[in-house]
Amino acid sequence: MFPFENELRRERHRLIETLDGLTDEEFSSGPTLCAGWAPRDVLAHVVGLDDMRTYARFGGRINAANEAMVRQARDQPRARLITAAAGWADRPSLTSRVGAAVLLGDLSVHHRDIVRGLGRTRVVPEPVAAAIFREGLQLSLWLNRRVLRHRIVPTDGGRPIGRGRPVRGTRESLGLWLCGRDAVVSELEFG
Repeated sequence: MFPFENELRRERHRLIETLDGLTDEEFSSGPTLCAGWAPRDVLAHVVGLDDMRTYARFGGRINAANEAMVRQARDQPRARLITAAAGWADRPSLTSRVGAAVLLGDLSVHHRDIVRGLGRTRVVPEPVAAAIFREGLQLSLWLNRRVLRHRIVPTDGGRPIGRGRPVRGTRESLGLWLCGRDAVVSELEFG
């Protein structure tokens, strides 16, 4: 058993539970915090992460690989996607099990993309909040460098990180903002 492997499986099942609760229209064309992606597209992306060969085929061009995963799944019926996702949730690939600590953050952010994009709420378990926060800290270095310009102050646990203009909020909100989800700005307090 690898670190975070069980929590990765639990969050995968929580995502499927969220998706099961959507109408067909919401599933196929509902808004998410991922620009241009509906919930079905987000699902295709996170399921596709179990097969790293897609990224190898695209020579490490992450965006092109992600779009290929989404495009391939767009013609599949919802039932087939959900059935495939159930197997994905129960039996993560070896690479996903080994990388569960990192993949839990990505999965958790994308789950929030769906929930928040549709204007819904869902309890964020402690390990998920921590994973979203870690994901935000890591991605911010690559995406927008917010972590380098701010003192990140979680209000629900964890230590402040960085220097600069303080920004306060929950680990979930801070992590999403650091990942570039500006829809959460109203939940943050800037000093």
